[in-house]
Amino acid sequence: MAAEKMALAKAINASLRRALESDPKVLIMGEDVGKLGGVFRVTDGLHKDFGEDRVIDTPLAESGIVGTAIGLALRGYRPVVEIQFDGFVFPAYDQIVTQLAKMHARSLGKVKMPVVIRIPYGGGIGAVEHHSESPEALFAHVAGLKVVSPSNSADAYWMMQQAIQSDDPVIYFEPKRRYWDKGEVNTEAIPGPLHTARVVREGTDLTLAAYGPMVKLCQEVADAAAEEGRSLEVVDLRSISPVDFDTIQASVEKTRRLVVVHEAPVFLGSGAEIAARITERCFYHLEAPVLRVGGYHAPYPPARLEEEYLPDLDRVLDAVDRSLAY
Repeated sequence: MAAEKMALAKAINASLRRALESDPKVLIMGEDVGKLGGVFRVTDGLHKDFGEDRVIDTPLAESGIVGTAIGLALRGYRPVVEIQFDGFVFPAYDQIVTQLAKMHARSLGKVKMPVVIRIPYGGGIGAVEHHSESPEALFAHVAGLKVVSPSNSADAYWMMQQAIQSDDPVIYFEPKRRYWDKGEVNTEAIPGPLHTARVVREGTDLTLAAYGPMVKLCQEVADAAAEEGRSLEVVDLRSISPVDFDTIQASVEKTRRLVVVHEAPVFLGSGAEIAARITERCFYHLEAPVLRVGGYHAPYPPARLEEEYLPDLDRVLDAVDRSLAY
């Protein structure tokens, strides 16, 4: 099949459709995922084609949704759960971290937990409170959970396929501000393993590492820097837990500088772990300290102020300038 250009949201929809067609044990659950097709229409058409027994509208009860998914997984199903917005996941946090993440270890490896939890996350859409948060570090800290975030349509399609096929629970963060960005998707060519990073732009002077919504921004930063004669390499991390440190290390050994970018607050964010690990691994290669750009250590602001909160071109370029000044 030739590659098809599709929006990131449509790529996830196509991937879910393929999973439902391929495996009768795959189920989709969540608030408004059925008849409505989800608030972002990511599950549009699936209820009509696969029925209410496989695409299930649930009550507004996140803890109950995830708890039910755990029970279904124990019975051999592969549930894909949607948390409608990032800020709504916390009623289910107990189920996720004390049950879902620990079942495999608790059973000494006998019990598999093939549950995917889809979470639209991040800002940039002018939403109200609790609709624009980036809680990925909270889940990456929990042993037993895999945490990923695609940045483009091809990865959105294939990373969903791989997440559903995984016997471990996967938290699948969807960058909602990128839902409508279009890209080529080849549904016959897997782009790579689920937890590998990818160099999406070659460079020699500095490495920008990001995932999800910030990858596109970093590519724009690299374009802007090129106009000033600076060559920036961009690494799409793709996986937040586990992290592919080898790919980052190889890039940093070449460029000798690293700036990590994410929407989540910088304080104790994913960038902190990456900075620490790369400093340990690349101490004698680094020409500057690893710098981080992200949100502020404050509650996510009202929509009219979110552009001041979110990393933008100027803030990332400022970090690039500071790194190159050493």
